[in-house]
Amino acid sequence: MIKGLSQIGDMAKMMKQAQKMQAEMANVQERMAEIEVTGESGAGMVSATANANGELKGLSIDPSLFNPDDREVVEDLILAAIKDAQLKATEAAKAEMAKVTEGMGLPAGVKLPF
Repeated sequence: MIKGLSQIGDMAKMMKQAQKMQAEMANVQERMAEIEVTGESGAGMVSATANANGELKGLSIDPSLFNPDDREVVEDLILAAIKDAQLKATEAAKAEMAKVTEGMGLPAGVKLPF
């Protein structure tokens, strides 16, 4: 019977840990919406800003690129800047998630939230 009580205590401990992790995950989600990264291309002539959730927040294009003959080049620079911003957003999100999972004893590579 005492063994059964021990298991209840372990379950309560696990539930507390899960609740703590859930609260920390909510905080991370809020922080990721506030973290902004900027991707660039064309030596900074095009820049894209995104939050750590990958949401595009802004786009800046140097006025010297507004030449109709260079349309394809400008389009390529815009895409490159957006991709760079998205990559940086993903890296920022991973860093924030690592802060939450640090010390939890989870195996490497576990993706959260499930």
